[in-house]
Formats: sequence, structure tokens, C-alpha cells
Amino acid sequence: MKKKELLFVALSIAMLTLWHPQVMAQENTNLPKAEWDYAKLILMHTPGQELFDGVIHPAAGLFEDYFDVDKAAEEHQDYISMLRNNGIRVITVADILKEVGIDSLRALASNVLTYDISGLNEPDEEMSENDRQYVLSRMSRADLVRCILLQPTVHLRSTDNNTGYEATYEHEPLMNLYFTRDQSITTPRGHIICNMNSTQRSPETSLINLCYEHLGRKPILHITGEGRLEGGDYIPAGKISLIGCGMRTNDEGIRQIMEADAFGHDTVVVVRDHKFWQMQMHLDTHFNIIDSDLCTMVESRLNATPADPEYVTCDIYGRQPGTKEYKLVERDKSFVEYIKGRGFKIIPIKEEDELHYANNFLAIAPRHIMAVGGQSEELQTRFREAGVTVEWIPLESLIDGYGAAHCMTQVLERQTATPTNTIALKAVQSQTEEAYTLGGVKGAKTGVAVYKGGKRLAR
Repeated sequence: MKKKELLFVALSIAMLTLWHPQVMAQENTNLPKAEWDYAKLILMHTPGQELFDGVIHPAAGLFEDYFDVDKAAEEHQDYISMLRNNGIRVITVADILKEVGIDSLRALASNVLTYDISGLNEPDEEMSENDRQYVLSRMSRADLVRCILLQPTVHLRSTDNNTGYEATYEHEPLMNLYFTRDQSITTPRGHIICNMNSTQRSPETSLINLCYEHLGRKPILHITGEGRLEGGDYIPAGKISLIGCGMRTNDEGIRQIMEADAFGHDTVVVVRDHKFWQMQMHLDTHFNIIDSDLCTMVESRLNATPADPEYVTCDIYGRQPGTKEYKLVERDKSFVEYIKGRGFKIIPIKEEDELHYANNFLAIAPRHIMAVGGQSEELQTRFREAGVTVEWIPLESLIDGYGAAHCMTQVLERQTATPTNTIALKAVQSQTEEAYTLGGVKGAKTGVAVYKGGKRLAR
């Protein structure tokens, strides 16, 4: 081959690497290895119409309390703005659905639009399916997205009046979709599509999978069968993977990840929850990481004894570098002892702050977190004394969905800090002498939530 031809081939490969997303995904070295590394790319979803059915019966929607749908959307957009002000690229599900191929969108909508013809006098399945496909073929992009988010069922009945049909309409909306932490996890190996604990949340994974496919980030694994996995239970921690096992993630889901060599760490720590409490459904609701030597833990779990249901144990699995098979190294070890043994200082989170989702923060850089505003002066002081920069986010509506800053983000890329690789982030000091309202907005005096019987009553 001549020199010019070799140069052309080299340039072609280079251009393919730069522009073809599949190649980029395969060669991506910024997949998150540690929770404290610099966040560079985050996937989020601003809630919309699909949220309404959830708030009119909060418990059935897997929510803690009623909240205003429009205020929730405003809070979410403000949170995105704060992240972007730190130089972080945020892409939303809505952004992606504006670009996804219309045939892919229509196929996903077809999977969730149902015509129930059992109430017709003379049900004709072929005619009904033709009608359904005709409507789908005419739908605009926006209506296809509505169909995907609302998952409608049309219950048809025969009538002698008008068109000969009448119907009632049922929705199974993706009301929890704004918790984009849960439908997948992102390991140093790539993206893993979860198998949700709740049946009503299962369809969210198909939508998130479509988003990854469009971004050229083909998932490396789908959890199947009896395996259960939700993203709030996974935390990458440098040389180890922490994975919660309890209310939402089970041993079979974890086994599938290890068997597929999808964790990307040679040590996997299975953190076992024995309490099974909705308020602390995931690992990131009672434990979180700020830096390579600093973390938080709910105080009642930190101080629990082996007889307490809040006592957290862990099983440690390891393998030799370069090998695939994990072996159990230690079982039922105190998780507190293990974390301290790895050099972490633990900041305790008291009950009043825990119930205000203080532990569910997002680390965007070493000792730089995004957290729900309105926490106690004591916690603010502890963060400040530990050298933690906190950006307090107004999330008063959204947290009534049983989740906060960490739950609403899927960090797709992080960049490791090195002495020659510094990243400028917005410097925002922790609350010190300035007063903030519960929402994290400056006010006359700092407020705190009112609690009774372990429930947040007033703001």
C-alpha cells in the first residue's frame, strides 16, 4: 500500500473514532471508577405529565406524600442549571427522544399502547390491531413520547350510539422515571440495565436502554430472571465496588454482574441491609461517599449493635488481577468496621437530617457535593469542618417522591483528578454565617423541618 493510501486509512480510522458513537463508547476511559471523581456527563429526566397519576395516590405511586407537579419540574430544572454552572454536561431523556429514530420511538410506543376489546359484542382482534397500528403510524413524535410515558390502555365497549364504540382509559405512567439513578448502573466496564424490584417501574428500563443505544453506549448487561438490581444500591469507590443487597437488589442480580465480569473492580463489597424500610430502600439513602477518605452514614446505623435491624453487614468478594472468577473472602463483617478500615472518616447523619434526605447528596468532585437544602446547623458545621463544599439545592417538592439529589442523576462519565489534570468548578462555600430557608434559599433565619414519629410533617 502506498504512503498516501496508508495516510488516508489512518485518517479514516481517526475520524471514525472521533465521530462514530459506538467506537467512542468502546474506548471511553471516563466511565466512573470512584464516586468522588469529577462528574462530567449526567443523564436526567425532568418530570412532566406522567407524574400526576402518582401524586394523587402517593403510596401507590411509590411516593412519600403529595407534591405539586409543576413545582417539582421547576426544582428539577433549577438543579440541572446548578450542575451545568459547574461545567457538567447534563443530557435529558427529553433531549434524546427528540433525536431518536422515529421507527424506534414508534416500536417502543407500540409495546405500551393497549386496546382491550373484551367488552365488545363481536371482538375482532385483527381489526383492532389494524386500528391500533394505524393510529401509531399517524402519531407525531410528541404523541409517541406521551404514549411511552403514560402507557395507555383503551378499554372498548360496544354501543348503539354515535360511532358504535365507547371507552374508558387507563394509564400506567412512568411516574418514577425522574429517579434516573435506578434503571441502570454505570461501572468502569459500562452500562448495566437493571431489573426493577417494582413491577410498575419495569418499563422504565426499556426507555433508558433506548437512550443508551441512541447515545452509542450499548449496555454491556441486562439483569434478567429472578435477579433484581436498582441503581441506588451501587457506589463505585476507587478500587472497590459497593453494592447494596436488601429491599430492592438481591443476590441473584449481584451474581449476574459478577459472573459477567461487569463490575470492573477486583473487590466487590456486598452491603447487606437487614431493616427493609422504605425510607432507606437503597444503599445511597443511608450511606454515601464524599471523597476517597470521607463518607456519611445515618447515625442510627453507625451506632447500631449486631442485635439491631439497622446493623449493616457486608460480604467481601475478591479475585486476583487479570482473573474473572470472584471468591468469597469474608462474610458478615461489620460494614462500619470495613469502611473505617479502608481509611474513611464517617460523618454521622442525625434523624432530622436523614428524614430530610441529607444523605442522598451527589458528589461532583472531591469534597464538593450537591445536597438538599434546609439541613441542621450541626450538619452544616460538620461539613464545613471537614472541608466540604456544599451547594444546597431547593428540592422540597421532589423529595416527597422518596429520593433526592443522588437518586435523580445517572453519572455517565467522571474524570479522575491528578496533579496535572485540574478541573475548575464553581466554588460555593458551605452554609456558615449566612441563613438559608429550607429550600436552600437565603432567608432571615435557617429553618428546619418539623418531625413527629419519624415522619417529616412541616417545612
